Amino acid sequence: MIKGLFETHIYVENLERSIDFYSNVLGLTQCHYEEGRRIAFFWIGKPQEAMLGIWEKPKTEIDIRHFAFRCEVADVLDKSVSFLTQHNLKPYNFLKSDDAAPMVFAWMPAVAIYFNDPDGHALEFIAILAGEARPELGVIAYEEWLKLQ
Repeated sequence: MIKGLFETHIYVENLERSIDFYSNVLGLTQCHYEEGRRIAFFWIGKPQEAMLGIWEKPKTEIDIRHFAFRCEVADVLDKSVSFLTQHNLKPYNFLKSDDAAPMVFAWMPAVAIYFNDPDGHALEFIAILAGEARPELGVIAYEEWLKLQ
């Protein structure tokens, strides 16, 4: 029955600030807004394929969440870090090493980079890599992954 994940929701402290972030920084398309309920919805990717809901709540009710945006490999490797830096966002990898370079989860395999939204939610750009999964390798640098292929 299950074909994929359709939507997820997070709480944010300031709805307008978060609408600006998800619309103007990340480029998601806002598809619905309700002033009275203090909620906004965004399409992720193509309309009607996946959705993000953001709900304004007091800071004490915000629990930090994590979710990932599916991307192309070339975008994660060649564009993500500069994109994040240009938008004053701090990229970091899973191991939180100093170089902030995308890293490979060899058990999938996938390459990913992380960043935070204005409320501190941990967001991720991730892309599935070609090749066989190598769970014994753990999380490694992309260059190391290439050497082992």
